[in-house]
Amino acid sequence: MKIEYQHTFGLPRKVVWEYIKDEKVLGNAIPNCRTFVQSTTGLYQAEIEITIGPLKDIFTLDVKLEKEKVPLYYHLLLKGKGNLGEVSGKAILLFNDNQGSTQLDIQAEVNVTGTLSGAAERVISGGANKGIEKFFQSVEKEIKKNLYLMRKGRK
Repeated sequence: MKIEYQHTFGLPRKVVWEYIKDEKVLGNAIPNCRTFVQSTTGLYQAEIEITIGPLKDIFTLDVKLEKEKVPLYYHLLLKGKGNLGEVSGKAILLFNDNQGSTQLDIQAEVNVTGTLSGAAERVISGGANKGIEKFFQSVEKEIKKNLYLMRKGRK
């Protein structure tokens, strides 16, 4: 299934680009994320607790930064699995300056198999943008928190 989304960060593109791949920022921004680590350059591994209605599972995910052009875009590949199914996907994230802010355009394609596929499809088609919006709002909050702590000399 295809997902398109647009988000505006109230931060300059250079700052967003610097933090958008930070494992601590991402790990804190992903709901129900148990672990999120960069295992090698461009490869992240995560363990996320998923709840869709009565279904619960823990997914292990590999997120690979396939290619990038600083600070304009990057392509991601995603693979993961849990006891109730598997997920795979790819996404293109485009970063544009917007009068001191950053406009992020996302084009993604996600495939879910197994027991979760029917439930996930309904949730993704019905509420994907809400979840994505909440995630990027959390990312922005984490970036601002890091900037504040850095200014205070605590990072």
